[in-house]
Amino acid sequence: MGILVECPECNNRNSLKNQSCKCGKNLRSLSHKCYWIEYYDGGSRRRERIGHSKMASENRLRQIQTAKAEGRTIRKNKNALITLGKLREWYLDLSDVKQRRSFSSIKKCLRICVAGIGDIPVSQLTQSRLELFRKKRLAEVSVRKGRPVKPSTVNRDVANLRAMLNKAVLHSKIDTNPIGRITHLEENNVRERVLSHEEFEKLFQSCPEGLKGLVLIGYYLPMRQTEILNLTWKEIDLKRGFIRLGGDRTKNKVGRNIPLHPRIIEYLQSFPRPIHGGYVFGENRRFNRKAYNKAVEAAGILDFNFHDLRHCAINNMRLAGNDHFVIKQASGAKTDSVFQRYNLVTEEEMKSIKWLDVQGEKSGTIDTYMDTTAKTRTL
Repeated sequence: MGILVECPECNNRNSLKNQSCKCGKNLRSLSHKCYWIEYYDGGSRRRERIGHSKMASENRLRQIQTAKAEGRTIRKNKNALITLGKLREWYLDLSDVKQRRSFSSIKKCLRICVAGIGDIPVSQLTQSRLELFRKKRLAEVSVRKGRPVKPSTVNRDVANLRAMLNKAVLHSKIDTNPIGRITHLEENNVRERVLSHEEFEKLFQSCPEGLKGLVLIGYYLPMRQTEILNLTWKEIDLKRGFIRLGGDRTKNKVGRNIPLHPRIIEYLQSFPRPIHGGYVFGENRRFNRKAYNKAVEAAGILDFNFHDLRHCAINNMRLAGNDHFVIKQASGAKTDSVFQRYNLVTEEEMKSIKWLDVQGEKSGTIDTYMDTTAKTRTL
């Protein structure tokens, strides 16, 4: 009776006393080790996979020793009694999970995980199984976007699976989370595309009437797609020039006031405003992605999604000389790191950088130098 350590390199199970594995790896220095327990029940040797927590394996072994000393039946590891499919049904039925705005996304991620890994008992969920799932997922082609699934998508799937397992431990549905600590795949999902004013005008003119209002607000105001789609007349204060969103309407649950651009005020004033209010863009409130993609293509713009308009809005506010904190408040960015992701310094801006000459005096910009050089050559 004792605790075994599974080598993450060769999967060989070793005694806890061993410092190194048969494959030569130092067990003490390896991370993501998996712990097992070994005991005898009625003359038969049994082994249970516990997970990555040494403390959990010690607790489980202690339970078995106590049960044997008291002559009680050894209770099975809870991880072996419930499958991922059953756990998913239980998790999606929790009230605090149901009320999340991302519930449909959570449901989809867990469906993909269970289908990809298999409806296996939680005790059989290992790092190697998860790694196979991630490789398989990365090789798939997104049906909606027509391109290979990105690492960020796979990370979101695994994160939802891990959240479900952590919740199950909290509710004593299982004993341990077998994938408690796992390294995420490296992501490179920072968008680096902003539109010039000319490009935006081409896009705006290419949009059908049902999309023009959404695109106009998206370009000038730092609002998210759902915030724009669900915009109501009660939230619009044309007299003071603000859109006022409550905490239930924002991503980080904090209400904010967004100043209206003059062009948007003019656009909204041209809209027929119902006496009893309602939604600005109709009761349907669905984003026509196909029509938007056609408009982007017609405008001759490559790789530009609707959320990139939010980058444009924040960038334009910065270029207009607004204070960092004012823009952050209007955009609802919670941290500086998130805020910085939306501020993209273009090559055109970099051309306006100023230099010191050899005497320590300020010299002109690159454009000034190029213009002077061109004039000299002409003469």
